Amino acid sequence: MLEIRPNCEQCGRKLPNTSTEAMICSFECTYCADCVTLFENVCPSCGGNFQPRPIRPKKMVERYPVSAEKVLIKKESSLINEMKKKYLTLKPEER
Repeated sequence: MLEIRPNCEQCGRKLPNTSTEAMICSFECTYCADCVTLFENVCPSCGGNFQPRPIRPKKMVERYPVSAEKVLIKKESSLINEMKKKYLTLKPEER
């Protein structure tokens, strides 16, 4: 089950469960749409691509709460550029 992390791991922007700006990769690295644009759709943590994070229905949040633990692991521009160089020309299904 997804944690539904509460913030962008790069810039710290709040991304509540209802945010349509939240993007995740297959490992649930969570970033805002602005940072994903900066990353050119290459996750700086794993090299994967991003998809919009689902919104957990309100009734399900009561039963399965979203995470309150903030995750902030700001990536250096050199790492971001290294990952983009390695994966940007590859389609996500070929990474």
